[in-house]
Amino acid sequence: MLLLTLLAVLLAQALSSVIWLSQLRATQMEGLITSARSLAYSMAASVSYFRSLPLAYRPLVLDQLRSMGGTRFVVSLNDRPLDMQTLEPTPRKQAVLDVVDEVLRQHLGTDPDISVWFVRPEDLRIFNSGLKLDELPRSWAHYALSLEPVNPPILVTQIELARGEWLYIASLLPEPYTTLEEQELPLQQVWFIALTSGFLLLFIGLLVHWQSRPLKRLARAARDMSLGAEVESVVEGGGSEVVEVSRAFNAMRTRISRYLTERGQLFSAISHDLRTPITRLRLRVELLEDETQQRKFSRDLDELELLVKGALQCVKDTDIHENIEPVDLNYVLDCLVEPFLPPNGNGSATQHGKAEAPYPGKPLALKRCIGNLIDNAIKYGHKAHLRVEDNAKAFVLHVDDEGPGVPEQRMEQVFEPHFRLAGSQQQGYGLGLGIARNIAHSHGGEVSLQNLRGGGLRVTLYLPRTVD
Repeated sequence: MLLLTLLAVLLAQALSSVIWLSQLRATQMEGLITSARSLAYSMAASVSYFRSLPLAYRPLVLDQLRSMGGTRFVVSLNDRPLDMQTLEPTPRKQAVLDVVDEVLRQHLGTDPDISVWFVRPEDLRIFNSGLKLDELPRSWAHYALSLEPVNPPILVTQIELARGEWLYIASLLPEPYTTLEEQELPLQQVWFIALTSGFLLLFIGLLVHWQSRPLKRLARAARDMSLGAEVESVVEGGGSEVVEVSRAFNAMRTRISRYLTERGQLFSAISHDLRTPITRLRLRVELLEDETQQRKFSRDLDELELLVKGALQCVKDTDIHENIEPVDLNYVLDCLVEPFLPPNGNGSATQHGKAEAPYPGKPLALKRCIGNLIDNAIKYGHKAHLRVEDNAKAFVLHVDDEGPGVPEQRMEQVFEPHFRLAGSQQQGYGLGLGIARNIAHSHGGEVSLQNLRGGGLRVTLYLPRTVD
């Protein structure tokens, strides 16, 4: 949520900055054109004034202007146009040049030869001798053309008044258009974006923390409840939606607790009610005189008692009422594998890898789950090769055997109670894998099967360490 919010804020800030900057540049371009037009009118007036002066007075007027410190223009009369290295045109420079040329031609006509350029201060040439700006007295031109430390480009206009007589005008554009550079995003605007984004993220982070705290409590309660622990009612807090979820969870917790209690009572009653008539039937079978009938009744009663014991054991093994606590899985594995290791055992089990940290779960249930997987591997596959993979996300145990494997179409059926593959002659209820999977499910995990290419079956126990 924070990342998405940050992205949305940055996109909004960037869009608003682009719109603001485009409007700023449009306004500046409009002001630049207005200033350039005003400057061109002043140039046209100066040209008209010099044209009106007698030829002999023109040098005198120029000398007086220089002695007075000049004007906003540096003006001279040359016998030829001066060559200078011009600047490459940019949209702003070209707009100024077009406006100045247009105004001058409107007032002076199309007959005179007019050239308008932008040059660097260091490339500027003045007078026929081609003097540089630094070679002139400071009172002549520096006040009009120097703007240190910026040193902006200088607008040079040369107009032919008569054959062999060129009026030379050099000037700067007025502030704030002196540099003619497009306005970039101001530093103040960047700081404004950074500060507002930081404030919004801080506010939203506090809001997310306030909303996620009851969700975390709810997640912990749901995990503990899935493991069968006694869970208190979740405190209803946060936003209205979170309060609604907490209220629904508390109602569900109450219903599930009542259901588990009733189920335990039901199976206790079933266990008591079934064992009693089976015992009475066995006593009556003993009184039968026909041995053939006696054996048939005894076999049917044995089968009935096996089914009852299997069903009760299934419920008992998968509904272990334990508190959740850190379980040392390495110790559990050592206890289960040690009887099969040499020299005391027959070497029918091997182990590689170990758990990196304790796992929060039910100790006896996890021990029964792993024990069932090992017992099944040794019983039906002759060997049990254990390999542990553990990280911050999940604990994974692979149990490989050397048996015939399981047909693909039977992969799910072997988890059903009392199901046995054809040819399996070992005694048992056929409940081991089902009990192991139910215990794994109660911890939020899974038990899966996979046939190995070289023969044998791999049973994988996956126990997540984090709640998604």
